[in-house]
Amino acid sequence: MKKTMLLGALLLATASAGFAQESRQDASISAMGVFSPQVNGNAVQVNASGTLGILASYRYMLTPRSALELNYSFSQYSTRYSTSFLPDVRIHTRQQEVTGAYVFNFRNYRNFYPFAEVGVGALIFTPIRDYATTNLDTKNTTTIGGLFGGGVAYELSPSWDIRAEYRGFVGKTPNFGLDNFKTNRWQVFSMPVVGVAYHF
Repeated sequence: MKKTMLLGALLLATASAGFAQESRQDASISAMGVFSPQVNGNAVQVNASGTLGILASYRYMLTPRSALELNYSFSQYSTRYSTSFLPDVRIHTRQQEVTGAYVFNFRNYRNFYPFAEVGVGALIFTPIRDYATTNLDTKNTTTIGGLFGGGVAYELSPSWDIRAEYRGFVGKTPNFGLDNFKTNRWQVFSMPVVGVAYHF
């Protein structure tokens, strides 16, 4: 009887230790591209230059397939507005992202782990008042919208993986607080990323 109880306790301790060592969280840092389409509306044309930025993410696994994710990203680029009265207004733009998402992990193939995500959040556009900005009356603009994306993680070890993903954010085109820059149009901000994640 004592041997049976000892064996049962040993098995329970082993199972508990294995569960405790299972990674349920990860943090990642990624290089991010930021690309916006040309937007035309309300007699206003908007063009934004492509650029690189940084994305930081945190995931918490609810189940082996489902996770919740928090994201913050940062980038800077130039936004150009053209109207019949103002043919070339340039704004040096700082873009910050604060989003939350649900992540679904598909079945893995060897060391490849595909996933998809959908969520909500905000993009914050801040005009940088320097020589690259030609209108100093601009103000911060926040766009509330939806996040979607899909990608794949390649497992290097139980603690590390490399991720590549396409991320899109659907939101209103910013006008920096100026009515004559309003397009009344929605657009997709494309943000492909490549980075590394640490599981803990």
